[in-house]
Amino acid sequence: MKIVSVRALQPETPGSPPDWRTQLGQILVRIDTEDGLSGYGIGGGGLAGIHVVETVLRDMLVGQDATDVEDLWNRMFRHTLAYGQKGLVIMAISGVDLALWDLRGKRENKPLVAVLGGQANTTVPMYKTGWSPKEVAEGKLEGFRALKLHMGRMTVAEAIDQMALVRKTLGDDMELMFDAFMSWDLETALDVCKQMADYNFGWLEEPIRCDDLAGYAQLRDESPVPIAGGEHEYTSVAFDYLMRERLHTVLQPDVCWCGGLTELVRIYELGKKYGLRVCPHRGSEIWSLHAIAALDPDPMAESGRPWMRFVAGQPEVVDGKITLGDAPGFGVTFDEGLWL
Repeated sequence: MKIVSVRALQPETPGSPPDWRTQLGQILVRIDTEDGLSGYGIGGGGLAGIHVVETVLRDMLVGQDATDVEDLWNRMFRHTLAYGQKGLVIMAISGVDLALWDLRGKRENKPLVAVLGGQANTTVPMYKTGWSPKEVAEGKLEGFRALKLHMGRMTVAEAIDQMALVRKTLGDDMELMFDAFMSWDLETALDVCKQMADYNFGWLEEPIRCDDLAGYAQLRDESPVPIAGGEHEYTSVAFDYLMRERLHTVLQPDVCWCGGLTELVRIYELGKKYGLRVCPHRGSEIWSLHAIAALDPDPMAESGRPWMRFVAGQPEVVDGKITLGDAPGFGVTFDEGLWL
């Protein structure tokens, strides 16, 4: 099954945030093969990611056999090693890798959950991510297993007040997590963690910069609250270090950024090896959902981005849960007019 074309574009996403998430936003990758199949994947990097896909990656992939996905991943990584160990290049490789996995499922006429050893039509519980306790007050959590709120722009006092309010509002049965989005210094993070201990929270996510490994080691040793992270990390090599040093209790790879499904599978294998939890970023989006359903012993999928409306066939959220279908590959489609 030889590859005949590799293309990428950045679909319009009305409602996406006016920041880097749009400027370097999600790109759609399409790979066509000589037998008429097309595979699709989502990567990142905006126009820069498109340039990587349609130059170095396309030139390397056209004419190659699309069936050995893992070998192609290794070759793409080595081909870009001098400048692409992290960041935009890995985001671009992610989209290509996901498109190759989509082709794998279509070639076998199976949904990827089945290719990975799981069952079609599996239902996965979800947690909701939001920015304000107002979502709690408006009763939008029915059926959800857990809630995660962002609080990185708050002072310590404001953050603790919000934790107390949300816990009191929801009671003790709802699992709660908080995301600081790399906004605090180590001293502030430790202060928050010590005050969080009384409120029974699942984790505190990215309280300090993702590259402050010494800081995370101190949090590992001193925080009474589990620390989560990995959303902004790349490749299983980096996750192996995070797990080996136990810098995070919960690892959160983003399949569209960390290297694709090939790397997410490897990260799940590392989680099993080290006895740590993997809970992918934006896991209810179709690109991680098949792996969560097939590989996760305690599956829980994070709510996705409402502006990703160009992905047709994304399963609907019903009563805080999401169910995979049985269509081959990822089971989603795209408007052919995008490529005209």
